[in-house]
Amino acid sequence: MKQALFRANAFALLFILAAAVAAAADQPASGISESVPLVAMPSFAPVVEKAEAAVVNISTTKVVKGRIRSRFGLPDGLQGRGDLLDRFFGDQGLGDDGGHKEHSMGTGFIIDSAGYIITNNHVVEGADTIKVKLSRGEEIDAEIIGRDPKTDLGLIKLKKAGIYPFLALGSSRKVKIGDWVVAIGNPFGFDHTVTSGILSARNRRGIGGVPGRYEDYLQTDAAINLGNSGGPLLNLAGEVIGINTAIISSGSGGITGISFAIPTDLAKGVVAQLKEKGRVVRGWIGVIIQKVTLDLARSYGLGEPSGALIGDIDPDGPAMEAKIQRGDIILKFDGQNIADWQDLPLIVANTTVGKKVKILIWRESKEITLDLTVVEFREDPIDSGSSGTTDAGVLGLTIKEITPEITSRLNLVERNGLYIAELENDSPAAESGLQAGDVLMEVDNRKVKTQADYQKAVRAKKKGDILRFLVQRGGNTMFFTVTVP
Repeated sequence: MKQALFRANAFALLFILAAAVAAAADQPASGISESVPLVAMPSFAPVVEKAEAAVVNISTTKVVKGRIRSRFGLPDGLQGRGDLLDRFFGDQGLGDDGGHKEHSMGTGFIIDSAGYIITNNHVVEGADTIKVKLSRGEEIDAEIIGRDPKTDLGLIKLKKAGIYPFLALGSSRKVKIGDWVVAIGNPFGFDHTVTSGILSARNRRGIGGVPGRYEDYLQTDAAINLGNSGGPLLNLAGEVIGINTAIISSGSGGITGISFAIPTDLAKGVVAQLKEKGRVVRGWIGVIIQKVTLDLARSYGLGEPSGALIGDIDPDGPAMEAKIQRGDIILKFDGQNIADWQDLPLIVANTTVGKKVKILIWRESKEITLDLTVVEFREDPIDSGSSGTTDAGVLGLTIKEITPEITSRLNLVERNGLYIAELENDSPAAESGLQAGDVLMEVDNRKVKTQADYQKAVRAKKKGDILRFLVQRGGNTMFFTVTVP
């Protein structure tokens, strides 16, 4: 009876609404229809017709000798999210010492007539072969021009010469919250699937989309899924305003309507450098920063929480030379306001290396201006012949500082130090027997509690030297030796 009544009431409501719409259509210009306009839904067909020829399917193959990525060896920002964040990686299954072929798929889009293609770094990272299938079905080999793990962007190029259809990169700054957007990709292998939604938010950070600090995502509710990685997010003019990268799922596979894309205004500079140099050169000032909370702002005498609080300083970095101190709050960098602490890494990274800038800081309840010269952020091994130092990245492991969330989630006994989040295949660290999830306590009998401690210990070595790592695994501690390559 209740169900029947509900249906009757629902039908009655629909009838009333239909009548109201019909009546509004007959109203004169001065009637109620002026204050309650009816908005027609747009057709996305023109956008799709303009863009689909430049959207491609990317499939890769690489040989893997077993799995060494831990379930909890997660990039920055994933801690505490558990299964909420699903990246669009390919098969991460177990292998053996003999190795196996790992296949993955993704999406990309052509950006010029010569056949350069933007995609995500994680789509092509480590690939031995890359096949690109065009919209017309032709399959062409491609090569990697450059990759940038820090923004999860990759640039590849078709090996076959030709004149290809391409998409224009629009401005992500011009798109407004609530504007319509269209995504085209290859979810689950279904070529050229089109979905639509609106731009839900911008400046999303801490998503964990990249193993670094350069996050500034657009958020949309356009449905994207496994295989959409690297595909374009378009405005209604058919311009690319984002590169689809990550989603948040419900954990049970359900749709949540929360997806993330790298904004084109961030991607343009990265892609230009990858095309010219094959890598990205970024600015660096040598500080470790943290968020200015409301309580911290009050304790420092700031009117509102803003800026980036300096937690530590590299003794050999530009910040130390500029006499920046631990506890300073950077309010402006090169004339740009630091409204949020995570603005600073992006601004510094995009500053021309060698440029002398002015920094406005808050110290002892007053503003102070300092001069600083930005230097290049170095990730590649430093030439040991000239400096006698080694970059920590050559060992092939990703080190993260232990947070309370990680301590609780992983039930760690050791609450201080660092943990190994990820190991590269066939790297010196992997061959030594170290594992993702190990807690690093000491390097050469020196305690390591911060990233700076670890970097300092490793950089003191040169090629051929042996490092001794003390790690905690489960309830036990053990030593491992790693030879610097």
